[in-house]
Amino acid sequence: MAEDLDLRLLRCFVAVAEELHFSRAAERLFVAQQALSRDVRRLEDRVGASLFERTTRRVALTPAGERLLTRARQLLALHDEILRELRGEGTPMLVDVVGERLTPARVLATARERAPGVPFFARFHGGLETALPLLTAHRLDVTFGRWNGLTGRTTEGLEHQLVRLERIAVLLPDRHPLAGRAAVPLAALRGADACWQCGDHASPEWGRVVEQLFAASGADPAPPRPNVRGIDELAYHVQQWDVPVLTISSQPEVPGAVIRPLVEPVALYPWSMIWRKDLRHPGLQALRESVRELAAADRWLERPEDAWLPEPEAGLIN
Repeated sequence: MAEDLDLRLLRCFVAVAEELHFSRAAERLFVAQQALSRDVRRLEDRVGASLFERTTRRVALTPAGERLLTRARQLLALHDEILRELRGEGTPMLVDVVGERLTPARVLATARERAPGVPFFARFHGGLETALPLLTAHRLDVTFGRWNGLTGRTTEGLEHQLVRLERIAVLLPDRHPLAGRAAVPLAALRGADACWQCGDHASPEWGRVVEQLFAASGADPAPPRPNVRGIDELAYHVQQWDVPVLTISSQPEVPGAVIRPLVEPVALYPWSMIWRKDLRHPGLQALRESVRELAAADRWLERPEDAWLPEPEAGLIN
């Protein structure tokens, strides 16, 4: 039995592989970093291959580590599923809602009301680049994002449902000259150094929408800034930078700032809900019904005459 894989060691490996940082992985597992490093070495000895390339600057997966990661996730997911079934526990549904109080979070809250017996668990991965590998590895059940904004990733085995055409807005420091307006024309952002990389909704697919929007208006995007997440951090940096921040209408209130709708054009961000085709869970039906309910009640899928959508959605959505 010396060749058996230890599931505990596999969990350690997966944590390091996902974080690519031993300290963060140790914090995630609530173990000492020295113990985690020792367990990873034990697994490498067991499989007879190096799983990570380690330097003082970075941690990266070796080819053997990349091969093991997919299988390790599958083994752990199957192990956990078997235990839940044997213990008679309801199978939890893991839903990536991107950020607190955003559109996906509203969908989840409504689904919880519809299906109070379903154990929903929210996750905050902040974009499809991170969420999709977890979805295909069965470590996540449902996620939200811009379906047509995916690049370089296969959508085979996935389903999606359009959720909302959400208005793009502008987050402004309350002392900013544009803060006194009821709405902000896109042309007013020319030369304003408007940031678009901050907020819990910010992701690569969001960035591609904003790039198209700026290109259509002739405005230049601001130089890259570090992504900022969480209300407190966003409030601090909005005041420090004193620049407009492109956001979405469901952006929660930020102290010391105001949110104004973007007009001329009315720019829209297309949210979709995405899941695996093989997903069989009562929570999925509750989520899909919640999408339909919210879309009908709040007119989420209506497209104003003067609306702007990115390509290819502009030619696909009536």
